[in-house]
Amino acid sequence: MILALILFLITYVCLLAFPKWRAYIALMAASLFIALQIIPIKEVPTAIDWNVILMIGGTMGIVSLFIASKMPSLMADMIIKKMPNISWAIIALALFAGIISAFVDNVATVLMVAPVAITISKKLNASPVNSIIAIAISSNLQGAATLVGDTTSIMLGSQANMNFMDFLWYQGRPGLFFVVQAAALVSMLVLVYVFRKDKQKISLNEKTEVTDYFPTVLLLAMIVLLIIASFIPNKIDITNGLICVGLMIVGIIYTMIRTKDWKVFKETVKEIDYFTLMLLAGIFIIIGGLKSAGVIDEIAKIIQKMGGGNTFLIYTIIVWTSVLISAFIDNIPYTATMLPVVAAIAANLGVDPTVLYFGLISGATLGGNLTPIGASANITGLGILRKEGHEVKALDFMKISVPFTLAAVTTGYVLIWLLWGL
Repeated sequence: MILALILFLITYVCLLAFPKWRAYIALMAASLFIALQIIPIKEVPTAIDWNVILMIGGTMGIVSLFIASKMPSLMADMIIKKMPNISWAIIALALFAGIISAFVDNVATVLMVAPVAITISKKLNASPVNSIIAIAISSNLQGAATLVGDTTSIMLGSQANMNFMDFLWYQGRPGLFFVVQAAALVSMLVLVYVFRKDKQKISLNEKTEVTDYFPTVLLLAMIVLLIIASFIPNKIDITNGLICVGLMIVGIIYTMIRTKDWKVFKETVKEIDYFTLMLLAGIFIIIGGLKSAGVIDEIAKIIQKMGGGNTFLIYTIIVWTSVLISAFIDNIPYTATMLPVVAAIAANLGVDPTVLYFGLISGATLGGNLTPIGASANITGLGILRKEGHEVKALDFMKISVPFTLAAVTTGYVLIWLLWGL
């Protein structure tokens, strides 16, 4: 157990210190766990959650086709035309980014919507900084809303055996989707205040031309098929992953035939974030090793002791600790580590783990919005601004992100406990 814990802590420090090498660090650490027999080699294939790996890879491929079709830009144009001034246009874009992000990767969402905000700012000779920040943190907020909204949600679905519909309605009560929407509405009040002085009129004469509607159909088909699959009893464990990968393959073949360009396959497959997939595979093996060594149970006992066996206090510790930790580190390894810990805590207390699961996911997902480095969507947004010649200080970012995040997390914290803790 001590050896496993030491290796895990060294791995985590390295993951923080060398972010560009995280996938290789995780795989190297996983190899050590196997070589030292902390995890038996026969358990390695089952330790990796292949459903999660396939879902993420397939979804990324479909999203790349969706972006290339220019449908997101057309949808953004349609929204802007209905807005009376720049203030409401940016708020609408932030809300739009949030809605898209409930079904599409957060980074991809920022890449879709941010250029529209940049265009608006250039037309009005205004700074795009606040609008890009709003889009980034709004897209990150909605990651917990659906099964496919974020990697952390996909991992929760696998851990708790939740399907797509469970995020909407779970065990006779509103699921995470409605909690996130309530949090989004409250946090939007922060954006209304931030943009209260931006009353310039806005008009966009250019109209985006959608090159292909099939990727939009594919994205909708993915959602529908995931919902249908949730009603199938005794399905194989990688059903959702096969759906996502299968639809991606259909999209690639269709696009290659339509365009007569065989480079589509290479370009789409290249858009899949293999770095994240390798990172996850390594982490899954490490977590399997921690379970085998008994480390997970010990961590659970420590948190349980800190909470004095009181479920509400333990829930509070999990939520706000997750917020603080996710403000500075990637929430993927943190969530992967904590999901089995939460399960062990619930088992020790003899309570339903749902409230603790939901608290963990809300804190880990929303906490990333506190700082510029807490979420990939934030880093992407600031990268776009840097290319446009705008260097954003951490303090300027946090003037918007901190009140936005606290409003969202507090709303989620209260609602989750009222729905699931009482």
